[in-house]
Amino acid sequence: MRYYLIAGEASGDLHASNLMKALREEDSQAEFRFLGGDLMAAVGGTLVKHYREMAFMGILPVLRNLGTIMRNMRTCQADIRRYQPDVVILIDYPGFNLKIAKFVKQQLGLPVYYYISPKIWAWKQYRIKDFRRYVDQMFCILPFEPAFFERLHYPVHYVGNPSVDAVADYRTKQAVDRATFCQAAGLQTDRPLLALLAGSRKQEIRSNLPTMLRVAASFPAYQPVIAGAPGIDPALYTPFLAESSAQIVYGQTYDLLLHSDVALVTSGTATLETALFRVPQVVCYYVAAGRLASFIFKHFFHTPFISLVNLIGGREIVQELFGARFSEENIHAELARIVRDPAYRQRMLAGYDEVIERLGEPGASRRAAQGMIAALRAQ
Repeated sequence: MRYYLIAGEASGDLHASNLMKALREEDSQAEFRFLGGDLMAAVGGTLVKHYREMAFMGILPVLRNLGTIMRNMRTCQADIRRYQPDVVILIDYPGFNLKIAKFVKQQLGLPVYYYISPKIWAWKQYRIKDFRRYVDQMFCILPFEPAFFERLHYPVHYVGNPSVDAVADYRTKQAVDRATFCQAAGLQTDRPLLALLAGSRKQEIRSNLPTMLRVAASFPAYQPVIAGAPGIDPALYTPFLAESSAQIVYGQTYDLLLHSDVALVTSGTATLETALFRVPQVVCYYVAAGRLASFIFKHFFHTPFISLVNLIGGREIVQELFGARFSEENIHAELARIVRDPAYRQRMLAGYDEVIERLGEPGASRRAAQGMIAALRAQ
């Protein structure tokens, strides 16, 4: 069968690539065409547009790049029309993907599957109307999502979490020992590591990394190491590195987490990956107009948390310093508590264990692929 996939950022590229591998295992005739990234390209098929040209976040960046976004939309629509796939598979990225879903259903009448639901349980619940109209099958990766969608009378499939798959696969096939990692990264093997995961988009990095580096500098016993985001020009990091002792590694985020003792992490998939590696963390995320952002979150969002760790755990396992709570002082205080209070650190690790248990066993990509192919063959 012919599969058309759309992923608009780094985490989507990772999870879509694993889904593609699983689809190929279930369907030896699988052909892929996609908007995505290097990991998807490595699986095989035709890369139509790289997510580097698509990953715009926030009102101002979107407005500034509106022409590019519209060109990407037209390119994608025309390409799907020409390719005539058996199914279009959308990976998160709702602002773009839901418009594509509407086009595919109304103009082409092709099946549309969604893998990794947009976070409508947090806000924009009105989007459920679009799912009902334009998405034939939804494959969810968070254990609380089926109950949420059931309340909205929209049946979905929970397949497990692909981050569990990715980490399990890494541990069995690719893990490197500490000495090898430190030597390659120019690090001392006898000093603890402080991982800095500042986001996967340019604006996230510019907004979060300077504060992270200032906090890291006040913990001289720890070696700060930045996880360079895939798809980001290394030149973006150069000004930050010039004023810091931090090292940076590219394509080695899991190596870094495996050997880190503590981490500063922006919100998103990275918070969950950090928990899966059982690294104590501070979730810190800069938002412009922080007080206003906190007010909006408190009064207009439908969830008390922003990090996947706390959302899955159902309680505050890690501190979330965003909006009005994002400050160098607050981040420093929380990091100090983690590194100096063993009991506090242990409670966080125990919370991680609860999250890991709730996520279930590896196999999300395989279960999603099997469900998709079964649904296609049943049409």
